[in-house]
Amino acid sequence: MPDPKSDARNSILTKLRAGRDAHPLTPPVSDFAPIDTKRWAPEERLPRIRRLMEAVHTEFLDATETDWPAVLREFLAREGVGSLLYAPETEAGMRLVEGWGTSPLPPREREGTHGASRGEGEGQSGHGSLDPCTTPHPSQASLGPLPSPGAGEGAPPTLIPYDRPIEDLKPQLFGSIEAGLTTTRGAIAETGSLILWPTAEEPRTLSLVPHIHIALLRADALYDTFLQAMRAQDWAQAMPTNALLVSGPSKTADIEQTLAYGVHGPKRLIVLVVRP
Repeated sequence: MPDPKSDARNSILTKLRAGRDAHPLTPPVSDFAPIDTKRWAPEERLPRIRRLMEAVHTEFLDATETDWPAVLREFLAREGVGSLLYAPETEAGMRLVEGWGTSPLPPREREGTHGASRGEGEGQSGHGSLDPCTTPHPSQASLGPLPSPGAGEGAPPTLIPYDRPIEDLKPQLFGSIEAGLTTTRGAIAETGSLILWPTAEEPRTLSLVPHIHIALLRADALYDTFLQAMRAQDWAQAMPTNALLVSGPSKTADIEQTLAYGVHGPKRLIVLVVRP
């Protein structure tokens, strides 16, 4: 027996298709002229990006292609940071290990690394998994305060590769890992923003969960506008599932306009500018 509802739906869709085919629409021509007029000289881009991002508490380090791992290692040691999460399968991850001067600990040896410094083990059940009833959010005070600039020098951080399922890494990720390193697709001068491009090898977790996010920025990957970046990198041919523009550390405010950092992401954003 025919379904009246189905017949009615098909009739409506048939009429819509017929109308579409009889009266084709030509998409309007996109006018990018207002955006294309926003230009800065190559030597002006980085100072502008830095000025805009520092205004929202982003910090900067300068390095070269040769010494950036050493510069990062010295900075983190000076800040008292004990652990750094990185993507071992990326070019930057391999370069980090090569220039670090020491190999990362294998999984068995790095269990519990620096656990005392950031409360690893707190809120865990007897099976070693996180207990959602007792485990605090990483932004809460029980994970310990961020090391402040000049807080003291110590041993360089332990490198922790992101080489396990996130379920196996949760106790460290939400307990003891203090910093995460990611690459970027460049930066935008108009807005003072980094372009983050998470992948399976370098997921968003690395830049979102640790209290400190270190972002590698190539000095030759600076663009005037977001449109220019999309055109230059041909985004239309390979759109990611998740692309982000980031200008500073995570911040939010309550109804009384009290600003808080690190509630929904990292408390500190360190941009490591790598020059040729």
